[in-house]
Amino acid sequence: MPVFVKKLLTWGFVAFLIYFIAFRPDGAAQMFRAIGAALIAMFQGFGDFLTSLMT
Repeated sequence: MPVFVKKLLTWGFVAFLIYFIAFRPDGAAQMFRAIGAALIAMFQGFGDFLTSLMT
């Protein structure tokens, strides 16, 4: 992917995040909370997997 397109998509994503947080703060908070819960569940599952390998 050309560098210009990559930069354009990155800045577009950042602008969308700022817009989303500014005009829909409740929705943005729920989205980040859901992403955090999913990440925690993934890492906990990975930790359980490694624990079961060691025992």
